[in-house]
Amino acid sequence: MTQQPFSRPGAIDLSALKRPAQPPLGAPGAARGSSPAAPSAGHSAYSLDVTEANFQQVLESSMTAPVLLVFYSRTRMPESGDLADDMAAVSGEFEGRYLVGLVDIDAAPQIAQAMQIPTIPLVVAVVDGRPMPLMQDVVPIEELRTALTQVGQQLTAQGITGRHQPRGTAPVDGEEPEVDPRYAAAQDALGEGNIDLAVAEYQKLVDANPADTEAAAGLAMAKVLQRTQGVDLNAARAAAAEAPDDVDAQAMVADLDLLGGHVDDAFNRLISLVARTSDAERTKARDHLLGLFAAVGNDDERVLAGRRNLASALF
Repeated sequence: MTQQPFSRPGAIDLSALKRPAQPPLGAPGAARGSSPAAPSAGHSAYSLDVTEANFQQVLESSMTAPVLLVFYSRTRMPESGDLADDMAAVSGEFEGRYLVGLVDIDAAPQIAQAMQIPTIPLVVAVVDGRPMPLMQDVVPIEELRTALTQVGQQLTAQGITGRHQPRGTAPVDGEEPEVDPRYAAAQDALGEGNIDLAVAEYQKLVDANPADTEAAAGLAMAKVLQRTQGVDLNAARAAAAEAPDDVDAQAMVADLDLLGGHVDDAFNRLISLVARTSDAERTKARDHLLGLFAAVGNDDERVLAGRRNLASALF
């Protein structure tokens, strides 16, 4: 997929959550019939079946808050239907952070063709009308919750805090879409390109409630954006190549790698630096790495692996 850098206002990089591809749509699978008109089990106020009739409306709702389109077929791959059920079930837990649209490709093949869907299952995130592949595998429901939580943290770091209203309700004419007021000031600052103010606003939230994981992730990512403002990528890489043990030079490239979606590269660069340095320089490199862990999310598998590798480098 095409990567969207974290630093681009209104966009979010989701590429690192992409899973290995499953068999093509034409691949055989055990049949398990379903009625096209029947809703999937576990629907919530924030999920619905997508048809040709409501497809455009669903896409337009991504201008308010992200939409997650789940493409599945119970006849071609029964497990993909299980993912659709789980996505619908957990959608209510995020209280409007996402609207989950379930697309049965057998009932609505034109939608799959229009979106150029190559495999099932496939979860596509649509933000401001822009589709971005998110997940291409059936995962346990707990892992699904973790992945959606991480996506929410990334969205918050970008100032994207809008929420969908529960199905069956509609905003009053003239009202703005509902947003989480906790993040309004930081969101406005990011939208205006005022990264320094965004850092200050996220810091206030973290100081008031250290358990607010979305605010903590937003603060960590906003600090990455703050550090990399106006930095030339090529110049930064050249400086790092010339000074492999310079913590500031290596940390800058790690920040840029993170913004570009190269999370493992960012972590490994700093872990290697920790292994090569000592005393104050080692502490500085470690602390910077911990900040990047926070930006990605402490439950992320890459962060868990990074912490293990950091421990090995330290001891």
